[in-house]
Amino acid sequence: MVERFHHRSGFRPAIGSVLFCLLLSLSHANPLTHTEYEVKAAYLYNFGRFVEWPPKSANSQASEFSICVLGRDPFGPALDATVSGEKIDGKSVVAKRISGAEEAAGCRVLYIATAKSGQMKGILAALGNSSVLTVSDMPNFVEDGGMVGFVMADEHVRFEINLTAAHHAGLNLSSELLKVASRVT
Repeated sequence: MVERFHHRSGFRPAIGSVLFCLLLSLSHANPLTHTEYEVKAAYLYNFGRFVEWPPKSANSQASEFSICVLGRDPFGPALDATVSGEKIDGKSVVAKRISGAEEAAGCRVLYIATAKSGQMKGILAALGNSSVLTVSDMPNFVEDGGMVGFVMADEHVRFEINLTAAHHAGLNLSSELLKVASRVT
């Protein structure tokens, strides 16, 4: 079972820094305690808490808050355990596995598996201006138009942000999220 790395009673802006500091400290945790993908699953959930979607976007109107994985799922049960019973913006958080970019329109957060690296530009083009936060651990993901790229630094999970790509999709990223990114472009 994955430990909970977030506040259950709801997000309060004043505790935003505390949440991400805890999550950041988790990325420094003993690798035997938390796997890389348990840490990344916790990040995916928490990204959803620190992004504002346009109120009239299709995924904002959905009854669930979907965190989707496109391609081969590296998380195993870690993502499902992380989001089980959780809510963001009053909506139940669900983990979904999808096989194509055409299924991503209903996702709030889309993790694109590394195995899809040869198709990445086509996937991002298919998403167009849809308000989906794209995340991956592919090398150069943010340079190639993705929004959040996981990177490893000294055996710790970090992330980079392409703020231009996020704004182009109509997403507003919290300053708390930007503060803990290892790099913002």
